[in-house]
Amino acid sequence: MPTGDSWLPTLWPLVRAHLPGSPARVVDIGCGPLGGFVPMLRADGYDAVGIDPQAPEEPHYQRIEFERAELPLQVDAVVASTSLHHVADPAEVIDRITTTLRAGGAVVIVEWAWEKFDERTAEWCFNRLGQDEEAGWLNRRRDEWLASGQEWPRYLRDWAEREGLHSGDLLVRLLDERLERRLLTDGPYFFPDLPDTTEDDEQRAIDAGQIQSTRIDYVGTRR
Repeated sequence: MPTGDSWLPTLWPLVRAHLPGSPARVVDIGCGPLGGFVPMLRADGYDAVGIDPQAPEEPHYQRIEFERAELPLQVDAVVASTSLHHVADPAEVIDRITTTLRAGGAVVIVEWAWEKFDERTAEWCFNRLGQDEEAGWLNRRRDEWLASGQEWPRYLRDWAEREGLHSGDLLVRLLDERLERRLLTDGPYFFPDLPDTTEDDEQRAIDAGQIQSTRIDYVGTRR
């Protein structure tokens, strides 16, 4: 999902604002090959570990699925950025997140509501891709859709089913069943993968009703 250089720096203030003070113990789920928030967390004094099958081969990372990782006991916070919507069983993963947390521990989730990726939003994104950019995930969706000959809603639904994507509504419901909700907002999602497009550009299009807001920001605590 979002791969541009601006994604992590944009989200860091949100993540940092809802964490306990350092040197709290934090697990970053789905940190990816760039290491996610772990470098920023550790630079800020946190005892942080990142978990992802494609995590860097460096200390403070585990290259494994979260479901199979060896987790510290009673962590103070868990961060997960765009990692829950494509796990095999989100309820199982959220259960493990919850049991890993100490009482009152924080969960900061950034997710994607793919079901809101309607045709107007898709066209707004595709019109900003150009023809000569590297083939990112939005380029692949555009090209596959055009080749399919399908209407966008049918294509999107078929793609999501093939990929095993879970809806944003489902993820929020599962989180609410297990955590005490502290924050639920939405925001821009596509800008890191759109050339010459900023978070503010996407937010203005959302505010003008031109596109859907598909990012989910969720903060909860263990009861």
